[in-house]
Amino acid sequence: MPDVFCNNCGHRNPGNSNFCSSCGSPLDVRGEDHTITLGPVEESADPSEDISVGLDDIPEGGGVLLVKRGPGAGSRYVLEHDVTTAGRHPQSAIFLDDVTVSRRHAEVVRTADGYVLRDVGSLNGTYLNRERIEREMPLSNGDEVQVGRFKLVFLTASS
Repeated sequence: MPDVFCNNCGHRNPGNSNFCSSCGSPLDVRGEDHTITLGPVEESADPSEDISVGLDDIPEGGGVLLVKRGPGAGSRYVLEHDVTTAGRHPQSAIFLDDVTVSRRHAEVVRTADGYVLRDVGSLNGTYLNRERIEREMPLSNGDEVQVGRFKLVFLTASS
């Protein structure tokens, strides 16, 4: 029998459970299809996942998001506009084609002080350095952004 995930805390429970062994919430075990909420991707000790980018690839005062993990690992997205959208919608500036990503998932906004990461009502949430953000958080050089199963690294070249 397949495992059942708690809709309240995301804990994995044996398939025959009626209540979550972690938080005590009732489990929905009526059908085979379940929606799960994904937490941060676990850290890997695999050095082959290291992705490098030259400083010349980052525009002065601009930013870049690099896909570190997920389909299209190694892809680069230059943050050229004041608002850069990320999601599963084909018109997103950063198109992340996976069911764990909402159509309109997150935005990276350029402000006078730098860049801000904003969740725009996604189902699975947006994570910054393994912490789920509620509304928006400022981005710093080297920050890790997680959108669904995609793990991206934010890089900037300061003036």
